[in-house]
Amino acid sequence: MKPYILLAFLLFGLSFSIKAQQKMPTAQEMTVKNVDELEKRLKLTATQKSVIYNYVFDMSKQQLELIKRQQAGTSKEDDVTKFYKVQNETNDNIRTILKGSQLQEFEKVLEDRLNGVTQKKKKKRGQEKEEVVTGISGLKLQP
Repeated sequence: MKPYILLAFLLFGLSFSIKAQQKMPTAQEMTVKNVDELEKRLKLTATQKSVIYNYVFDMSKQQLELIKRQQAGTSKEDDVTKFYKVQNETNDNIRTILKGSQLQEFEKVLEDRLNGVTQKKKKKRGQEKEEVVTGISGLKLQP
């Protein structure tokens, strides 16, 4: 009986320590990461970078507030809609600042984000050619 109780306390403590290590990033950290990626891929000017930083920072603050409400269990039904509305408005504001090829590259960035593609995954894809499966067989789980 004692080993079971000891094991239960050990697992309970381990779960809390893991949860404590998973901290949510701040709005500033999220903004810096996003703007740095955009700066590298879009070759932004200093003015464009500062304006985009302000838009993304405002969006990050609002979205983190919505996420915290959801985690606290006090979210409303329209919070998810508001989350995406803020994101779409920010993207529209960024589009007005960009010019020519920057706009085309920004659309690629958004598409990559929707598909969950990061720079690391892109590099791996370039090295390994993935077989594209279409039709119903593409929906089946792969072993």
